[in-house]
Amino acid sequence: MPAQHAVRGLHGGTIWEDGDRGTAEFLTAHLGFRQIGEEGNRLRFETAVEGVGTVLDLRRVGGFWRGATGVGTVHHVAFRAPSDEAQLALRARIEQVGFDTTPVIDRQYFRSVYFREPGGVLFEIATDAPGFTVDEPAPDLGTHLKLPPIYEPMRDRIAQALPPVRLPHAHAEEIR
Repeated sequence: MPAQHAVRGLHGGTIWEDGDRGTAEFLTAHLGFRQIGEEGNRLRFETAVEGVGTVLDLRRVGGFWRGATGVGTVHHVAFRAPSDEAQLALRARIEQVGFDTTPVIDRQYFRSVYFREPGGVLFEIATDAPGFTVDEPAPDLGTHLKLPPIYEPMRDRIAQALPPVRLPHAHAEEIR
């Protein structure tokens, strides 16, 4: 696919919460967002960085239930950290204001730190590095099922659960 037609990211995300238990202030005071709009029960925030994934909406809905894991739900919201140092600095700031964070977790392709924001939504801070080319070259990305070592013992079960993917090349094989 030509780069100009490829998906390059998401515009942003929306958090639905029962009111606002400090989420708006947390986003602006500790995560570098600034409020850029308000319409009814929705607040819109934007990061100082330009580009995709820089918008976050907070929908304040009275009586809204807490999320439950299942089809059609999102487990967490992830934010980029350009380096390990940036991730650790943000983790330290979040802990300093009284929030519990996980230790840094090595996900093979990136490193993650998780915490719950004031309204209870699970946030992740994920590093860019080392990236998805740690186990295959960039031109081969997406042509084989790659798994972190922790999931290798479940490879057959995972592969069977995945729908087949057909690449848009005449000679491409089905990938599972």
